[in-house]
Amino acid sequence: MNVVVLGLWHLGCVTAACCAEHFSVVGLDFDEQNIAASRAGRAPIAEPGLDALLQAGCNSGRLRFAAEADPEILGRADVLWVCYDTPVDDQDVADVPFVLDRLARCLPALRPGAVVLISSQVPAGTCRALATKYPGRAFAYSPENLRLGKALEIFRQPDRVVVGARADDTETRRVLGALFAPFAADRIVWMSPESAEMTKHGINAFLALSVTFANEIARLCERVGADAREVEAGLKSESRIGPKAYLRPGGAFAGGTLARDVVALTQLAAANGERADLIAAILTSNDAHKSWALGRLRALLGASLAGAEIAVLGLTYKPGTDTLRRSGAVELAHALLKNGAAVRAYDPAVRALPPELAGATFCATPADALRNADAAVIATEWPEIRAADWPALVPTMRRRVILDANRFLRDAAALGDIEYFAVGSAL
Repeated sequence: MNVVVLGLWHLGCVTAACCAEHFSVVGLDFDEQNIAASRAGRAPIAEPGLDALLQAGCNSGRLRFAAEADPEILGRADVLWVCYDTPVDDQDVADVPFVLDRLARCLPALRPGAVVLISSQVPAGTCRALATKYPGRAFAYSPENLRLGKALEIFRQPDRVVVGARADDTETRRVLGALFAPFAADRIVWMSPESAEMTKHGINAFLALSVTFANEIARLCERVGADAREVEAGLKSESRIGPKAYLRPGGAFAGGTLARDVVALTQLAAANGERADLIAAILTSNDAHKSWALGRLRALLGASLAGAEIAVLGLTYKPGTDTLRRSGAVELAHALLKNGAAVRAYDPAVRALPPELAGATFCATPADALRNADAAVIATEWPEIRAADWPALVPTMRRRVILDANRFLRDAAALGDIEYFAVGSAL
């Protein structure tokens, strides 16, 4: 099978590298810098094992790259797999034309009978609209299941794969069944393209709802003297909820991945004359929760935070990656600076501070960040932060306040004489 993967950022590089273990793959991206990096075996974003897998694919000859819609390459493709990470703006609105414009550049050269499989996040109804615009083309949808730091593992061994293709298009289903056979042959959930698109919206919106619900309960726990982690255990012991429920109190969700689908569903509701009050309230609740750490610090150190020294430990969107895009940690550090605090930041995957944190100090070690600090915020859960010698470092702080929203450090008592705060612990 010949596969062309369109869009070589995180999702596309993972898809191309994993597929090249089984098929002949061409990674296509109209960004020359992305192509040059991919040919050198360098992914555009840190992901454990991805660089090595890209290099292995190139060395085997099963993985090649192209920077233009080459008719020779697209003319041999059995599947054109659209894997752009759909950009979002500051309001979490997806830039769908960015994806569709690049797809349109490829379609004239694509051979008749090839399947266009979309995994980029697009609004429900996109495949149907494309099929109307390009009659004779087969469009299908499979929601991406990308998880930063575990992307290769999840792609190679998914719990299941959702594939949306018309039930009467047996050839498209045959081709996609062969494509996913090495990864989830007996775990494909077939449905219509519209249902698959809506499934992606629904999954992310439900996860976002779960996060905000847990955090609203946790903030109430702080007020009444309950422990949100104990409440979490009580909820998950209920068989109608279950132990795998996404109900852990902690930081707000960030990064745009979940928010993008919440916004998409809100827009779909408005466009179709439906109310979606519950879905629309998710972002309101999550935005309010983003101020948890800042509010705690202002209550402890003074409303203005002028002159306070704050150590922000971790800056990336999640551990296991180096991306700062839509990072809650960066947003917090920026807010601290605006409130007059001096910020010293540490992150093992970051080499320089982003422009919006120009007023902060970048530290090479947790020890440098914590020295003389009034407070420390565990903002990204890197193993290096947990492994720091906290009993030795805490005495170097000026005032020993530690904010650990997700209780990442686990045993606060072992940290020494500190003021320790987590989401859902009593005020």
